[in-house]
Amino acid sequence: MSQANPVRLFVTHAWEHSDDYLRVFEYLESARNFFYKNFSTPDLRPSGDKGDKEVLREDLRRQISPVEAVIALSSLHATQPDLLTFQMLYAQANHKPVVLMKPFGGGREAPKAILDLADEVVEWDERALVDALRRQARHEETTRWDTIDFKLD
Repeated sequence: MSQANPVRLFVTHAWEHSDDYLRVFEYLESARNFFYKNFSTPDLRPSGDKGDKEVLREDLRRQISPVEAVIALSSLHATQPDLLTFQMLYAQANHKPVVLMKPFGGGREAPKAILDLADEVVEWDERALVDALRRQARHEETTRWDTIDFKLD
């Protein structure tokens, strides 16, 4: 992975910038040597009848089709369960791996209905997210070792 060949990503949304949606990009931006291109467009809600679900779904299909991996936000399940489920099912039907982010802040678990649709479930941790994306999108080995230097006085 390089700047010339970034990982193509889609982050689930309901045509709004939720706190979790923005937090994903804070994590990705702070990761070293991780390059990505975001294909999700929550700012561009499709025009037409707001009640027409098929117009919305077709726009989501357009956003998800070119990506290598989907980051699903479990927080979206509380407000838009059908929309989140659709995005995850469409990704799976097109062989796009789904990385599910657990609810932010801990203490709660993601609903079983969406846990079963995920290829990998991760905590809100920059390193865990980036490693999961490397494994799922590019099938890269992500074994890393932390080193701690001690000063002996």
